[in-house]
Amino acid sequence: MPEIVEITVYRLDELDDAAKDRARAWYRHADFDHDWFEFVYDDFERVCAIIGVELRTNPVRLYGGGTRQKPCIWFSGFWSQGDGACFEGRYGHATGAPRAIRDHAPKDNELHRIADVLQAIQRRNFYQLHATVTHRDRHHHEYSMAILVERDSPTWQDITADAEETVIEALRDLARWLYRQLEREYDYLTSDEIVDEAITANAYTFTAAGRRFG
Repeated sequence: MPEIVEITVYRLDELDDAAKDRARAWYRHADFDHDWFEFVYDDFERVCAIIGVELRTNPVRLYGGGTRQKPCIWFSGFWSQGDGACFEGRYGHATGAPRAIRDHAPKDNELHRIADVLQAIQRRNFYQLHATVTHRDRHHHEYSMAILVERDSPTWQDITADAEETVIEALRDLARWLYRQLEREYDYLTSDEIVDEAITANAYTFTAAGRRFG
């Protein structure tokens, strides 16, 4: 026979500290936006375009029909030793990249350094270097990228001795930079302050023990 059971529910600010922690843990696990990284990806696409990396894309089917092109960017994180970020694409010289990246991110010294390194090695190779970046295994970090560096010289000049290693390391540094941006964004969005704001804005309620009600 059906029974009516009454239970008192609470807003987040009405819970004690232990219950608040349980409520926050529920939100981080069950209700956190799975596309939280899209803004970081969008900025990374702009950074790549400035530096000279054309990201490879794959078609993704949309719910309403049709498709869109999704950049080949992956990451895993943020708790294991093998975590990181990687991408696929093609790198080539981008005119004015050092100045353009400073306009885009005036305080990001690491991006400035990467652009400067690539500009310098391109100059020594008459701006003829290009690289192909592919993802080669199931892990997602900078060393899961296979990077082939070549020189497109009309007179068949070989690349300088340091060119291959320099370009490879710079592109891996770019993947490391992306991972740090993702980690920073995740830490911010899952901080107590931001989680509390999200729970309050959605008017979620909880039992006295901090368990989600309803």
